[in-house]
Amino acid sequence: MNGSATASPCGKMRTRHKVAALVVSAFAVPLLAGCATVGTPTASGKNEEALYTPSQSNLASLSEVVQQHPNDPQAYNMRGSAYGATGMDAEALADFNKAISLDPNYGQAYANRGLVYRRTKQLDLALADYNKALSLDSGYAPAYLGRGIVYSLQGRQTQALEDFNKTIALRPNDPEAYYNRGLLYQSQHQHQFAIEDFSTAMGLSPQRPEPYLARALSYLAIGDNKSAATDLDQAVQMSPGDAKAWASRGLAYERLGQKEKAAGSYAKALNINDKYGPAATGFARVGGRAGQSYQTF
Repeated sequence: MNGSATASPCGKMRTRHKVAALVVSAFAVPLLAGCATVGTPTASGKNEEALYTPSQSNLASLSEVVQQHPNDPQAYNMRGSAYGATGMDAEALADFNKAISLDPNYGQAYANRGLVYRRTKQLDLALADYNKALSLDSGYAPAYLGRGIVYSLQGRQTQALEDFNKTIALRPNDPEAYYNRGLLYQSQHQHQFAIEDFSTAMGLSPQRPEPYLARALSYLAIGDNKSAATDLDQAVQMSPGDAKAWASRGLAYERLGQKEKAAGSYAKALNINDKYGPAATGFARVGGRAGQSYQTF
């Protein structure tokens, strides 16, 4: 990593179909009031909600399977999952619709379609699909997780918490469930509970930067700036193109009185997004100057 920065001047479903479902994920940190650290999502080009990112050859192979088995709902569900992994939502929906038309009791396809509906902000349709999936299998953890995320987006926090708890009970090693429950606790200013859940998510999936950023925001909220800075050091190394992580790091080091690191972090954020308000105001606050280099580590 460059040590300096220059400021810019400017479940398996119990069914006969044994296929992989799209992972229900929400590794995207929301606004935490008062921290002034969150902006637009990082444009990484990666679909965070996918189990894997298939290559074009994978898609071609799956399309061949569909052509060879045009009446097999499993084939459409598999290809729909691959389309969803690449962000091709319209194509994914078409395949899930086809799978469901061929087998109206194909619960996994409902849950996968619900994920795409949720991602495209069609929350009522997503909720209906998750409910349908759970009516077909009351023990299908991904549907509880997906429905919990929808409930969170709708402000139905009690129901969201129940679904996250149910997911964890069914699948205690699911980092996404702890992460999403942590976000819910964080939104309720229950930061100690949030920190515990983010820590569990990190232990289960240490390669993901989002729980580090989320836990740092809770540390900032309770005034533990040193712990926040430690988490943000990790977050920016894991996701160096994330402006909000750099700006959050700037705030942590600003509060610790380390203005050089703070200015460098704010400058990094501005180099990534020169219109990012929290970075611009933080950079000005610590006396940063456009065109000057700053140490970041």
